[in-house]
Parts: sequence; structure tokens; C-alpha cells
Amino acid sequence: MSGSTRIRADLPVAQRAPAVCCSPLAQPDMTGAEAEVTARLFKALSDPSRVLIVNLLANSDGAVCVCDLNVQIDLSQPTLSHHLKKLVASGLLTREQRGVWAFYDVDRAALARLGTVFQIDRATERSLT
Repeated sequence: MSGSTRIRADLPVAQRAPAVCCSPLAQPDMTGAEAEVTARLFKALSDPSRVLIVNLLANSDGAVCVCDLNVQIDLSQPTLSHHLKKLVASGLLTREQRGVWAFYDVDRAALARLGTVFQIDRATERSLT
């Protein structure tokens, strides 16, 4: 969130950038823009703490309060907030403000799209061997 942006704590807000991922790596004629979007998502998951956060949220029944994440993940509050901000910006997590607390959830559609990046059809597979 930029320094000039303010969120009213009394309004529910869902903040996220949509994860428009991903083009399969075996896709012919991948564009530079498609490669950049895919790389951005992998970069968001390049930190073990972020992978742990996504794993924890993927196994939860719904959105989780940041206060509960602080208890479950061995990170300082500022470090946890930094990682959550990166994951929300990548589009992998959603954030909703409920009063003074922020709640985070996995964007399951984004994770499903991310999973398609490794799909290789038989013709492509034969040409790679």
C-alpha cells in the first residue's frame, strides 16, 4: 500500500492484484509479458516463509486473521506483514479488512492457474525428448 493510500478500518476491503498467470512453459511463442507475469508469481513464492504462509492458508477453512498467523508462523510481525504484502501484490492471496484486523485467504483460482504452467501436451513432450 502506498503512503498516500488510506483504508477506512470500518469498511470491508478486499485488496489484491489479479494473478493473470500463467501460460504453460511449453507454450509456443510465449510473449515477454507472459514470461514476466509467470516470473513474478514464482518470485513471490521464492521465499520459504511465503511458501509456508500459502501452505497454511491453503489448508485453512477460510480467511485467517493476521493475529492468528502471527501465532502460527515464527516470524516477527513486520516480517510477516512484508511477506503477506508481497503475496497479495502477486495475486496469490486476498486481504480483507475487518475492523482493525486484516484477514488473508488463498486465491484458489490463482493457484489453479499457477498449476497449469507445467502442463505439457504429448506433441510438445515428444519434441523435448
